[in-house]
Amino acid sequence: MTVIWVILVSSLSALGAFFIAKKMDKAKYDLYVEQAKAKAKAIEYEADKLLENAKSKAKELELEAKNSYELQKIELQKEYEAKLNEILKKEDEIEKLIQAQMEKKEEIAQKEKALQKEEILLQKQKELYNQKLDEVQKILENAAGLTKEEAREVILKKTEESLREEIAHLTRKMLKEAENEAQRKANFIIAQATTRYAGDFAGERLINVVAIGDDEMKGRIIGKEGKNIKTLEMVTGCDIIIDETPGIITVSSFNIYRRQIAVETIKRLIEDGRIHPARIEEVYKKVEEEYEEKIAKEGEEILIDLGLSGAGIHPEIVKLIGRLRYRASYGQNALGHSLEVAHLAGIMAAEMGGDELLAKRAGILHDIGKALTHDFGGDHVSLGYDICKRYGEPEAVLNAIKAHHGHEEPTSIEAAAVCTADALSAARPGARREVLEAFLKRVKQLEEIATSFEGVIKAYALNAGRELRVIVEADLISDDEAVLLSREIAKRIEEEVTFPGEIKVNVIREKRAISKAVA
Repeated sequence: MTVIWVILVSSLSALGAFFIAKKMDKAKYDLYVEQAKAKAKAIEYEADKLLENAKSKAKELELEAKNSYELQKIELQKEYEAKLNEILKKEDEIEKLIQAQMEKKEEIAQKEKALQKEEILLQKQKELYNQKLDEVQKILENAAGLTKEEAREVILKKTEESLREEIAHLTRKMLKEAENEAQRKANFIIAQATTRYAGDFAGERLINVVAIGDDEMKGRIIGKEGKNIKTLEMVTGCDIIIDETPGIITVSSFNIYRRQIAVETIKRLIEDGRIHPARIEEVYKKVEEEYEEKIAKEGEEILIDLGLSGAGIHPEIVKLIGRLRYRASYGQNALGHSLEVAHLAGIMAAEMGGDELLAKRAGILHDIGKALTHDFGGDHVSLGYDICKRYGEPEAVLNAIKAHHGHEEPTSIEAAAVCTADALSAARPGARREVLEAFLKRVKQLEEIATSFEGVIKAYALNAGRELRVIVEADLISDDEAVLLSREIAKRIEEEVTFPGEIKVNVIREKRAISKAVA
């Protein structure tokens, strides 16, 4: 009984626990449902809020895009209007040009018609002239017994004499107009260039004197059976002159570069004291290598001074620029001359609106061929042109190289400036030195050319041969004919005489009246 009661109580307890658990599960379920509903509402609220934000953001972006579109549209409209105005302006200019061309064509057509009329009139004048000439020839033949050829020669000579004064007058007038137009500007440019740069006087010689201290050193330089001096002359290519003059020896050579190396070699041998053929060759080779480095460095320094260090000039040409220091022409150092031309050409090109640096480049390279003339055949113009063309120098430089000696006409302001600067550098007093005999011969030739013309009384070469003063007979030569005579004498000099720079021909005509009072 007790067991049954226990079982019953247990069953009732289990059933109560079941119902209690079920009730609690339902309460938890309701709680979970309520929580889920609350979360769902919160999520829905956040979603609505995000949606509203997104809509607001979309509206802002749409408004911004619309504003940007409007701005771009306005800018494009302005650009379109500007382009359209520019096109319309160009069309107006083209129409004006076409109109001007049409007017020019009409003007040219009218001039052509006028020329045709003048040609017809001229043809008629020629026919009339020929008729009159035939009549004159017949009259002369009948009156003087001359043949047709002889009569024609007489007429032509008379015609030439009658027209000579008119030609001289026209020549004088044209020259005067050209001089008035160009003289002032040319003088200003040349004066500016020459006053802003001044070069050295000629000072190159064919010998160098080396001090040796005592006469004992002479014997050591000569060596046993003359071996040392023969080796020196062989490796240096210079004449070593040892005479009775105490304490010195003379090094002679037309090649300045070889002479300088020879002088430096002798100085080092004297300082060292060891003088024998092997040592001579060793020292010479070392000095030669140093001089090669020296000329390359000097070429670079020259370009830096001229402002051409970054101009892309080839290293081989740079070395040749440095080598110009050891080359001379008429006693004028080639490097000094080239620097002078570079500075003068740069100044003149700048004054005339050209490229100053390009003119300096052409000026420093115009005589670059002189650095090669001792080693290669040919003239320095061809050598310089070939080497500069090979290393890609500008066309203006190539033109200046050829034009400065008249091989072709200058085609640019820079080339013309180089030609003028070259003439100035060579012609200024003291720049160059000539052999006395050649100078005297040229002066005599100038005077003989002048006195060979009819009407010339005397002629004098002045200013070291740079000016030819010609005195003419006033009764035979008029003022206009004096101008023509000076041109003819200058032309003869250009054709027959070789000279540096330029020669001024000055024709003087004066009438003197002399009377004597007798007591």
